[in-house]
Amino acid sequence: MQLTGTAAIVTGGASGLGGATAKALAAKGAHVFALDLAASIEVAPHPDWVTYVEADVTNTDQVQAAVAQAADSGVPLRTVVNCAGIGTAGRVVSKKGPHDLDAYRKVVEVNLIGTFNVLRLSSEAIAKTEPLADDQRGVVINTASIAAFEGQIGQIAYASSKGGVVGMTLPAARDLAQFGIRVLTIAPGIVDTPMMAGVSDEFRATLAEGVPFPKRLGRSEEYAQLAVSLIEHDYLNGEVVRMDGALRMSPR
Repeated sequence: MQLTGTAAIVTGGASGLGGATAKALAAKGAHVFALDLAASIEVAPHPDWVTYVEADVTNTDQVQAAVAQAADSGVPLRTVVNCAGIGTAGRVVSKKGPHDLDAYRKVVEVNLIGTFNVLRLSSEAIAKTEPLADDQRGVVINTASIAAFEGQIGQIAYASSKGGVVGMTLPAARDLAQFGIRVLTIAPGIVDTPMMAGVSDEFRATLAEGVPFPKRLGRSEEYAQLAVSLIEHDYLNGEVVRMDGALRMSPR
């Protein structure tokens, strides 16, 4: 599928994986609508190739309005990349007691329910576009994590939410096949994003050493490159692709 002359939505599009993806899609000729929270948009660069839209992925009204803006932009909405996400650390039971339920619920709400919210509302809009070759209309790429498969100690909330994203990939692809919409998921390993900003260089080096090859952290631009490749490869559907340098996470 060609991106030139189409609209694309990227959640978490003000920085990190989303920011790099927005830039890559724009470079391919897409009109990019980057959804993010107001605080993130305020400190983001504002290049002329992206339209920022304030939206919380868990808020149906805000997402619906953002989707409508993209769908009414004058070019067909064909692409959605869900990068918005949060993480928290906490064991099921620790010295402080059981895991805080509200903290667990918040991670699942943003990472899993928020992803599904954008998926369902954007797919409805994509389904109304004119079909391309092979009756294709568009593609949705969600973001999981290798924690979905090898969640570490203290990652119970994050791993649960990302495991849910993995689990909905195939049924979503099957549900949306009738509309010519493909659904794919990228499961990154350890990527050097703003979420890693507080990590010391020493600990960063330790993390990189655990990656079989190449022995470094992943880059947001590599996620974006993979996303573009998946979008352009029309026969990829219902698949989860790991981007992790062959890393398999240890318990801690």
